[in-house]
Amino acid sequence: MLDADERELVQKLKARDEAAFSAFVLKYQERVFRLLLRMLGDRAEAEDLAQEVFISIFKSIDGFRGDSQLSTWVYRVAANHCRNRIKYLVRRRRQVTDGYEEGDEQSHANAAYARPAAPDQLMEAKQTEQLLQEGLLSLDEEQRELIVLREVEHLSYEEIMAITGLPEGTVKSRLHRARAGLREHIERNERGRKR
Repeated sequence: MLDADERELVQKLKARDEAAFSAFVLKYQERVFRLLLRMLGDRAEAEDLAQEVFISIFKSIDGFRGDSQLSTWVYRVAANHCRNRIKYLVRRRRQVTDGYEEGDEQSHANAAYARPAAPDQLMEAKQTEQLLQEGLLSLDEEQRELIVLREVEHLSYEEIMAITGLPEGTVKSRLHRARAGLREHIERNERGRKR
């Protein structure tokens, strides 16, 4: 399942090579952070948790057998940490919707354009991004995870199955319900704006 480069990286990580770990973090930090931010909706929580995820991976790399791609294993570790953090936050009765700061994905998207967007376009994009994030947070944890893995991270069904441990039919049916829930949230919000 692993290509030669990944096999070499894993061997170096298992040997506790700090330069390899730095390269590993650089390779995966954006993907892990994006997943955590979308799942938690809180930038500070996502940053803290991302550090915990990489520390956990460094400590547990010996347990990686190479049965899946390294990226799949990284997503699985990040998703498990995220589920635990959400449970912790719920127990502490903390709102996971506090503190979501748009700008992470949008700044990368805007950087791709040579000409800056007009202020009204930026405002509309920011409102759309906020609406989507609110919609994601309105879904239950499992639906949110599936939407983020499929629609934000663009992972295949096979990768999602490996990360979540769910069979393909279950992934597809739950994704269908999650998309419907997200669409319902957006439509409800759009109706509210038109009034």
